[in-house]
Amino acid sequence: MAKVYVFLADGFEDVEALIPVDVLRRGGQDVVTVSVMDDSQTVESAHGVTMIADTWIGDCDLTDADLLLLPGGMPGASNLYACEPLRQALVNQQEEGKMIAAICASPAIVLGQMGLLQGYRATCYPGFEQLLSGAEYTGELCTVDGNIITGEGPAAAFPFAYALLAILQDEATAQQIADGMRYTHLMAEGR
Repeated sequence: MAKVYVFLADGFEDVEALIPVDVLRRGGQDVVTVSVMDDSQTVESAHGVTMIADTWIGDCDLTDADLLLLPGGMPGASNLYACEPLRQALVNQQEEGKMIAAICASPAIVLGQMGLLQGYRATCYPGFEQLLSGAEYTGELCTVDGNIITGEGPAAAFPFAYALLAILQDEATAQQIADGMRYTHLMAEGR
């Protein structure tokens, strides 16, 4: 079982945070939601949904992380970038060659601006690609390049989450969860 930390800041994109949390927990991963807001576990999404994270960044040790995951949304991505302890954790994670995932605006606003995408292939929400400093923009729904996994936006939340589960667990488990959630059926119908 992998240890996954999902970081939440005011203005996070609801589905980009909660779909990966749901899929990864269904797949048996140890997922912890972490607020990066000032001394509070309470976070408000981009669409006004109030959520209480499992913990606050000042109260957790991130050194056991297998994956650090950043949802997008605005101003959520900017609020993630503003969090110094999170930026330091991302640098440490990258230095150790451990997994980092980001979706929507976060690949660009957080990882790109930090220089963590140098030499990687990556995707992000269209219009932010100029901030993917040193990365090759793919425009894909989900791009996996070594220890960096990026997703395009809200509609990519399911393929992004299943890709993460396949890496953390295995392809068969990811497929089983996708089948059970009827995602495979949806895609087969071409809806």
